[in-house]
Amino acid sequence: MKGNEALAEAAIRAGCKCFFGYPITPQTELAAYMAKRMHKAGGVFLQAESEIAAINMVLGAASTGVRAMTSSSSPGISLKSEGVSYIAGSDLPAVIINVERGGPGLGGIQPSQADYWQATKALGHGDFQLLVYAPASVQEMVDYVVKAFDRADKYRMPAMILADGLLGQMMEPVSFPEINPDAYDKSGWAANGHKNARKHHIINSLYLKPDELENSIIERYKRYDIIKETETEAELYLTEDCDILVCAFGATARVVKSAVNTAREQGIKAGLFRPKTLWPFPVKEINEAAKSAKALLSVEMSMGQMVDDIKLAINCSKPVEFFGRTGGVIPTPAEVLAEIKRIGGTL
Repeated sequence: MKGNEALAEAAIRAGCKCFFGYPITPQTELAAYMAKRMHKAGGVFLQAESEIAAINMVLGAASTGVRAMTSSSSPGISLKSEGVSYIAGSDLPAVIINVERGGPGLGGIQPSQADYWQATKALGHGDFQLLVYAPASVQEMVDYVVKAFDRADKYRMPAMILADGLLGQMMEPVSFPEINPDAYDKSGWAANGHKNARKHHIINSLYLKPDELENSIIERYKRYDIIKETETEAELYLTEDCDILVCAFGATARVVKSAVNTAREQGIKAGLFRPKTLWPFPVKEINEAAKSAKALLSVEMSMGQMVDDIKLAINCSKPVEFFGRTGGVIPTPAEVLAEIKRIGGTL
């Protein structure tokens, strides 16, 4: 399946009952697939009048306890950011998919990873985080959509799939896992009608008393601490004896793995660290991967955004360098190999 269509099919099989979106390249096939399939699967598809309307429809649907989702590409996600903050402030589960394109502004429709900061540090105002998954294949797109719905329900918070135009447009074989969309009981909070059998459930992110707002945020951050301890994921490839640890996520990691293999063939001890969760960042895993490394290299389709988290995660204990292409340009294995060799010559 094509990546965008696999994302949509996985969401339907994961129990998504409401999809609200607005077309933008390079994710439009996802919405088009939903338009064809959702009503047949007993769900609702609605093309909203804008990205802002779409995310607020997700807020409303999620408040009733159903699995709800939206998707967009970079500029559209920016428009949704206020609504994402409302969802987080209301402690609601929802899934947001960003099939990234180049920016800033309208930029271009080619692949990019320049929304890393937005996804992990500033997707909306206020003190909150959302789970961020970075798949590197069409199969992982499927797997992480399922996991995103599951963890969003478990922790009552929004979750994002941060993909890019390359993954959205490529076609690969996929299989779909067995899914239980009703794993979590939402009867304690969902605003889905009470028939005089219980007190009203109020979904709200407004606190006029500062102490109440502070307490709600502190309680939320206690959940975040649990997530940091239990939900980080990463791939460690040829890291046991590596001198140079190359760090990359998403589609870029596929390019880097090829370069690492070639470096090994040429006698250079390179390894790959690939975070699968971008928030929380896999701190324990990168320190394990970097144990033998003399230097680290972050390779990104941006001007360098994850590189800061790498430095923080290892407490700046080793030199960290950066190589990136941006504006929709994809780095090549030859370019990455040249950087590995350059760093290797300085060790």
